[in-house]
Formats: sequence, C-alpha cells, structure tokens
Amino acid sequence: MPHANNAGVEIRYEVDAPNAGPDDEAVVFCGDVGLGAWQFGWQHAALAGPHTVVTPETRGVGRSDAPPGPYTVEELASDVDAVCAAEGLRNAHLVGYGLGGMVALAYALASSRPASLTVVGTPPAGDAYNPDSVWADPATPAAVERSLNGLLSASFREDHPDVLARIADWRVGEDAGRDTFEAHRAAVEGFDRSDTLYELTTPTLVVHGTEDAVCPKSAAEGLADGLPRGEFHPVPGARHLAGVEASAAVNDALVGWLAEHATDPFSG
Repeated sequence: MPHANNAGVEIRYEVDAPNAGPDDEAVVFCGDVGLGAWQFGWQHAALAGPHTVVTPETRGVGRSDAPPGPYTVEELASDVDAVCAAEGLRNAHLVGYGLGGMVALAYALASSRPASLTVVGTPPAGDAYNPDSVWADPATPAAVERSLNGLLSASFREDHPDVLARIADWRVGEDAGRDTFEAHRAAVEGFDRSDTLYELTTPTLVVHGTEDAVCPKSAAEGLADGLPRGEFHPVPGARHLAGVEASAAVNDALVGWLAEHATDPFSG
C-alpha cells in the first residue's frame, strides 16, 4: 500500500485504475469523522474503471499515522495534497463526505489542483454539523449498531438488514478510536468558510439527503447558494449516508458531474 509523507506524518492510500486510459482523471476520496475506508465502497465501485480512484486513509484512521490531536481541516487538506503530489496528479476531482467535504472545500481554496468537488452531507461551517451522530466507539459493537438508526433511513434499514450487518462489521473493524474521533471533532468545530465561499470558484456539487439529521438540509442549501459555481442535488428521503442508501441515484449524479467537469489529462 503506497504512502505519502506530510511533514513527517505518513498517510496511507490505495490507487485503483483497472481500465484507466491515457486521458483518465483521478477521483480522490476525503473521509468523514472517524470512519474507515468502507464509507467509499458504494461510489468506488461505480468510479474505479473509467477513472483512477485514490482512497486515502484519513489521518488517525487505518494505517495512516495518528499524531496527537486536535487536528484542523487545513491539516487534513494538506494530507490530501501530499497524496496527490505523491501520485503526480495535476488535477483531482475530490469527493468528500461530511468532514471530508469540509476538507475538500479547504483544499480547493488553498490549491488549484482540485478540478471539481462533490461534497455529501457537508455544511459551510462546523457549527451546523453534529459529529457525535456519525462516529460510534468501535470497541462497543452495540453502540455501532445503534448509530446506524440515525445515519440511514428506517425504510432502508428495514429493507436491507444484511447491508446493515455488514456495515456494522466494517465499522467495528475499520473505524477510528476515541482519540482520533476527538481530534477530528476539533477539526469540525474549528471549520468556518461561510464568509469566504465567494472565493471558491471550483465547480462544486452539493449532494444532501433531505432527512439528514447530522447536517440540516438548510446548511447544505446555504453552501450551494454561497458558492459561485455550486449546484445543490437533494436526495429525497435519505439520511446522512445518502451515498449508501441511495447509491444508484448518487452515483448517477456523480458520474454525470465528472463527465461535465472533465479537464486535461493528469500527469503521472
């Protein structure tokens, strides 16, 4: 598994390019509070083929280093930049969930490397986001199972108990411990781009479950409205893990967005 070094912090990541050609562009995932790489599985399956897909393990998660917190969104964005630099990516399409969406926004404000952003369940400021509703201590499987009640709609839970069981297993095996969660939560609490959204001209697709209890729909609408090139894409009936329970709809929107915002080939 390759790694990138950011000022002494090792960030592990995976690269998948099974059918990538010379004009391929890279999609880079940015993860939510304390969650393992399992969170990207539904979109990874749709994108790894026509695109190179880069999946970093967020600082403190998986096999990436876990320096003492608190962390900042800017630090996490610099980790993503280190991964992109290690892969020689000139352009990257960032897909971020929750905290990862905040990271994508911060990265696009700091660098010209991001060609487009897709953010899911993301507000313009951390005070509109409840990280306590996302993470559950992986050392307590019962708490992990309970946490899915707020992250996925009742209809999805009733119709897909097998998927719920698999997600719970993945969370127990891959999610971060409490110290990393607290470091990530500090990053969320310190994030506020509500007054500088006009500076972010990177095309941004704002995907949001209309029943998201972690981040209210109004916050996502405000994000899209405040961005010069923002586009709001609601996912009716979905909660925070909209990319899981409405994966077909989210993937269709994402694939179309990437096609619309293709740039020149990256080098690497």
